[in-house]
Formats: sequence, structure tokens, C-alpha cells
Amino acid sequence: MKSTLFLLTALVLVLCALSAGCLSPTQAEIKPLDTPFPSPSPSPVISSVATVVSTPVTVDTLPPEQFVDLQLTKERPDFSLHLLYNGGKGEIFVQNVMMRVTLSDGQVIEQYLNDKERKPRRGDELVMQGSRGNDRVEVFVTTAGKTYKAIDQPMVTSSM
Repeated sequence: MKSTLFLLTALVLVLCALSAGCLSPTQAEIKPLDTPFPSPSPSPVISSVATVVSTPVTVDTLPPEQFVDLQLTKERPDFSLHLLYNGGKGEIFVQNVMMRVTLSDGQVIEQYLNDKERKPRRGDELVMQGSRGNDRVEVFVTTAGKTYKAIDQPMVTSSM
């Protein structure tokens, strides 16, 4: 009697498992999120673009455990753009930092902090030549294999 009950229970469980498998969708797909990576360049790349400085898009925030402090300034009288890397909670994960400047005349210049020779360290600074007009600056941080747009802002020349 016990073996018959055991076989009947096993048969019911097998039928339940088979029917559950047949009712699930067969084309379940999980698509990974594509992350755009800026193209690497060993030296600054200058290209001409016919558009004016566009409105900045949203900035991808770094996860709190990978946060790094970046300070961006536009200096007078030479209108140079300074990016200061101050490290932070996630500095151990940072692989590189790239700054892209769209000048007021439409030229686009890209340069990596430390020219990709080593990982950024606290106090590292990237200086690029800006223009008298309004420049757009985008800063990309690659950390733990993913690239984030950490800064996207217009740098306005202030009058004194």
C-alpha cells in the first residue's frame, strides 16, 4: 500500500512539473544594457562640427559605492578648462577619465586624464584650452568596466 501511494505521489509530481514547463513562454530573452564607450585616442582629437553648443543631456550618476569627486572650472584670462580629480569612495575602481570639450565654434576636443598611461590619482588635473564663448564639457568616468557620463554642463565665460 505504501509503495502504491509513493508511486502515485511521484506520478502526480512528475505530471505537475511537466505541465508547468509546457505553460511557460519559450522565447524568454534577457537583453543586456548596452554601454557606449568613448573611442580611445592617445592624443587630443580635434574635429570640426557645424552645430552650436547643444543643450546638455542627463548625466549618468555613479553608484554611491563608486562615487568620485571631480571639480570642473573655467579660468580667466586664458579661458582654460581645468578638471581636478579628487578621488573618493570609489577611486579604487576608476580605470580612466575622459573629458570632451565642444568649443563655441563647434570644434570637439577629447583628452584622457594621464593620457591613459596610468589610473587617476588624487590631485591629478587635466587642463584643456577653452574659448571666449560658451563651451560644453562632458566628462566620462570608466569604473569597474562601465562608462558613466559624470559631468555634462556648459561652461559660461563670466564677465567681471
